[in-house]
Amino acid sequence: MFKKQDKNKARQKRHLRVRNRVSGTAARPRLNVFRSLSNIYAQIIDDVNGVTLAAASSKDKDFANYGGNVEAAKAVGAAVAKSAIDKGITEVVFDRSGYVYHGRIAALADAAREAGLKF
Repeated sequence: MFKKQDKNKARQKRHLRVRNRVSGTAARPRLNVFRSLSNIYAQIIDDVNGVTLAAASSKDKDFANYGGNVEAAKAVGAAVAKSAIDKGITEVVFDRSGYVYHGRIAALADAAREAGLKF
């Protein structure tokens, strides 16, 4: 008898495979994305020092839209890019956390690129 595959477990395995190769430095930090059913979160992380340099999410106070759709992902991508550029960060490494580069993840990445981040 076959067991139903746990999608989140499979995503976490993909994320670990990617994290073995992708790492953020002070010169080029990592843009990490986490997607839940109702919200989306983005952080810019320096893995060498273990520090979060900038972050944005759809749960922020100044965020008025619904957090689980593509428009929210675009707003979060623009917000994290603006926060990073204010701190002098222009180049990042994109970490999609094992999610398919599609929908909300792609919208967040495109909005961050349009706001000035290079990756």
